[in-house]
This record gives sequence, structure tokens and C-alpha cells, in this order.
Amino acid sequence: MRTTTLGATGLQVSRVAYGTWQLGGDWGAFDEEAATAAIRRARELGVTFFDTAQAYGFGASERLLGRALRQDLVRDRDSVVIATKGGVRPAERGGGRDASAAFLREGVEQSLRALDVEHIDLYQVHWPDPRTPAAETAGALQEMVDEGKLRHVGVSNYDAEQMAEFAAVRPVETLQPPYHLFRRGIEESVLPYARAHGIGVLAYSPLASGLLTGRFDENTRFAADDWRSKATAFTGEALRRNLAVVRRLSDLARARGIGVSQLAIAWVLARVDVALVGARSSGNIEASAAAADVDLSEADLAEIEEIASDGVPIEGASPEGVA
Repeated sequence: MRTTTLGATGLQVSRVAYGTWQLGGDWGAFDEEAATAAIRRARELGVTFFDTAQAYGFGASERLLGRALRQDLVRDRDSVVIATKGGVRPAERGGGRDASAAFLREGVEQSLRALDVEHIDLYQVHWPDPRTPAAETAGALQEMVDEGKLRHVGVSNYDAEQMAEFAAVRPVETLQPPYHLFRRGIEESVLPYARAHGIGVLAYSPLASGLLTGRFDENTRFAADDWRSKATAFTGEALRRNLAVVRRLSDLARARGIGVSQLAIAWVLARVDVALVGARSSGNIEASAAAADVDLSEADLAEIEEIASDGVPIEGASPEGVA
């Protein structure tokens, strides 16, 4: 597994990271034993970077990850980099964004207990909170760094202006944005800002929530408790056009001896530091991890651009709902 230094954090991490949103209940039912086996298989494949969030089942995903990694965490804590996120309230407490100092501190304590660790390597504000001053959010997180509860601090889903406001109090060390061939909004200003300020970028949803796996067609249906059942990206003309793009990308990938999901992840890795991939089975993480070793030529990248130009931009889920 290839590794990289994650921006100004100095953390050496695997270029493919294991993301755990799919283990929090928003993607329908799953086999916990298979998910645990997938996390452990990721470690065997050289994955050292694992990302979760308080909002992924409000403790469920963090607890599962902590249990699955327990042996490694006990034997050699520094061999695993754990990132989590906070700042989203559960529905029973009103839901929505809350990056206030009090709620973040409460969330950090809950995440430490759920993961069963003494410190969190990277703590990220899950979504920008327009009701809380950036100075309050950044100041609270710096206090917890000083206390040893957190080692590094990043943000997720922030734009360049929001990062600049945060950085006026303490540095933004990492950014976690959505990024894939059908969602490229960060290219205009967010990525240039991150590069200019030494911010490590770990992109989530490199497979467009499954669209870029090649496993879906126009007749695919999702369970009612899977957020994709309500997303416009998986219905109508947008789905039809994007599936046509995926089929052409699959042909390109096949000609190069790889799968379309590996092609899509490698495309993301050609632009950012780390790609976060979700997996519920060992087979899925094996396929995704292999993408770290795929080198796309300039000709490959140009052909991918030409094919993807026929796609329809899509959005995803947020604390306020599904687009």
C-alpha cells in the first residue's frame, strides 16, 4: 500500500483509507461480522488510515471500528491513524449542525469512549455551522489538542472562505470533501486553497456512492432505510446518463486490466492525497485497496475527462436532507 504525508499533520497514512459511513445505519442493514472482517482485511492489505464520525449511527460506527481494530490499538497504537468527525446533533436532540464549543467537547468525549482510545489522531468538524462563529469552533478544538485528547484538527465539507475563517484562530490541517467524477465542485477554489495552504485532502465518496462501481443499472432499487432511495442521483435522466458514462469507463478500465471502481479511485488519487472508500465485505476492500497501485497516464486522464464530460453533476446527503 502506498502512503503519503497528510498535509501539515505530518501523519504518514495509506493513500486508500477505510471509511465507515456505511456502518452507521444510513445505507440499510449489513452483516456486522462481515464488516469487521473487512476492516481487519484492510489492515492486512496495508491500510493504516480509518475514518468514522459520531453521526454515523451516533456511536454505532465508532464502536464497531474500535472493536475491529482493538488488537492493533492495544499492540501498537501508533500503527493506526483514526479520524472521526463531530458537530452534528442526533434527531432526538433537534438534528442539524452544531459546532459550538460545548457540543464539540461533549462529542469528543463520546467518540473517545465509543472508539475506546485515549486520543483521536484527527478530529474533523463534520459540516460548517453558520450559527457558531468559526473562532469558537477552532478555539475549542485547539483547547482539546492542548489537553491531549486530539492530535490534529481538520474540517469536512468546508469551502475556501470557511477554511480561511477557521484558520484565523488555528490552522486547518486537513479537509474532507466529497469528490468523484460526477461531483467536481471543489476544483474551482477549494482544492487550490488547500494546496496553497498545505492542507491535506482526504476525499470521500470517490465511487459516487456506488454509481462508479459498475454494479448498478436503471432497475436498481434500494431499501427504504438506504439514503440513496431518496436521492435524485439514483433516479431518472441523471441516472440514465451517468450509467452510460460508467459503461464507457468500464470499457476503458477493462482495456487496462482493472475494474471501473479502481479506475475511479485512481482518478481521485491523481488529484488529492487520500481516497476514502467504504466496504462491507473483504472482497470490496481488496478491490478498492488495489487502486492505490494504479498509475494513470496523461492519455488515460484525458480519455477519462472526455468520457465524463457526458455525465450529469450530482449531489449527496447532508444534515438537512438528501439532494
